[in-house]
Amino acid sequence: MPCTTILVGKKASYDGSTMIARNDDSGSGRFTPKKFAVIGPQQQPKVYESVLSHVTVELPDNPLRYTAVPNAVEGEGIWAASGVNAANVAMTATETITSNPRVLGADPLVVYQPAKDGKPEVPGGIGEEDIVCLVLPYIRSAREGVARLGSLLEQYGTYEMNGIAFQDQDEIWWMETIGGHHWIARKVPDDSYVVMPNQLGIDRFDLEDARTEQRSHMCSADLEEFIEKYHLDLSTEGDLNPRDAFGSHDDADHVYNTPRAWVVERYFNPRTVRWDGPDADYTPVSDDLPWCMVPEKKITVEDVKYVLSSHFQGTPYDPYGAYGDRSMRGAYRSIGINRNDFVAVIQLRPGRETSFCALQWLAFASNAFNMLAPFYADVEETPEYVSNTTGEVSTDNCYWTSRLIAAMADASYGKSLIHVERCQERVAAKAHELINRYDALLGETKDEAVRLALKQEANRAIAGMLKEEMADTLGLVLYELSSQMKNAYSRSDA
Repeated sequence: MPCTTILVGKKASYDGSTMIARNDDSGSGRFTPKKFAVIGPQQQPKVYESVLSHVTVELPDNPLRYTAVPNAVEGEGIWAASGVNAANVAMTATETITSNPRVLGADPLVVYQPAKDGKPEVPGGIGEEDIVCLVLPYIRSAREGVARLGSLLEQYGTYEMNGIAFQDQDEIWWMETIGGHHWIARKVPDDSYVVMPNQLGIDRFDLEDARTEQRSHMCSADLEEFIEKYHLDLSTEGDLNPRDAFGSHDDADHVYNTPRAWVVERYFNPRTVRWDGPDADYTPVSDDLPWCMVPEKKITVEDVKYVLSSHFQGTPYDPYGAYGDRSMRGAYRSIGINRNDFVAVIQLRPGRETSFCALQWLAFASNAFNMLAPFYADVEETPEYVSNTTGEVSTDNCYWTSRLIAAMADASYGKSLIHVERCQERVAAKAHELINRYDALLGETKDEAVRLALKQEANRAIAGMLKEEMADTLGLVLYELSSQMKNAYSRSDA
């Protein structure tokens, strides 16, 4: 899926949290309704069957409870997308990434082949539909997540190129698939952030570390031999650059992918290098944008939401731009687009007990116009407003209300933007207030049953606040758009 991922190491964040975040975007020509759910151990299958690839995978015993943001409409499988398990390990899967013909010719993708001409069907590999369900309930650290998914890729293969993030309170690991069965993973430096825009991104990799101590690098067992056999290393000085070896540098990347990395790094590091003008160090079409950078200031949840809502504000490329050179407006693919289905920011916070350190911040539909709210992740149920999504348009749930606000605010942008911005500010402030209040209450008791009740009460309060604020904003943007109707007439009956 066309998504954008942000990863923030614990020394780069404002409060020492690790944070992983990803926009989950629909493919062109459709929207995918999403909901927030909790999957209990009793709901996890013993044998998993993929809807799209028809692969069958036997699963271990004793799965952990976990949150997920699955598809709300049946038909294409689960697509659990993003979640936190009961051991406070999180993952987001997946960021669709790119490759090149040399890699795909050496290790072809494992594509489902239906029965034909008397031949039986051949199952495909695993993919975005499956990965969270196959991995998250069975891991107790980010590093374990890499190892488990790596073994599944080597056994079953994959039918697509994907990037996956794993997170615990101490570490974040970013994993990229290479062809059908190979993979690499690199630990995000604690003092850095990473932006991933639908492109194989890791730009340095230490094969020696991956082969021995695995301090910051892991990979499939035969990767070194694979690289040598198929002449994949393009470096001239012996330092493997996976982006060159396994990724792409197509013209399409310069419109669709690299500009998104450029605008995020420009935001977090405005003075580190030159981003604009004829003497820029990096431009929207630079193939060598750094995979990770140390930010110039600590990164907040609100910062992450802002960059994942970006439509190139403050640049000539903003499709909503009201001044300057119009010729470049909309030239590059924005991060916050109409096809955003949800964004999840998972925050594993330090200094809190394990039962309430994990927050899963969520917003639905187009990020430029939606409202991000936090929910305690170690719970047994999720509030109705974020869990009752169906394929039917309704103002009774967050997904469809968000999509209605976005469509109307886009069409009346000049008048409606102020209402959206004010709602985003109010929701953020009230969310922090509620989390602070319930954190204090949770810290006053050691009874886990009481804590569970408090967390679920807090989530309902946050969902209720969100519903009220969004309903008010929906009314305001409806009025603004209605006032712009072509059949408007100023004279009244008075």
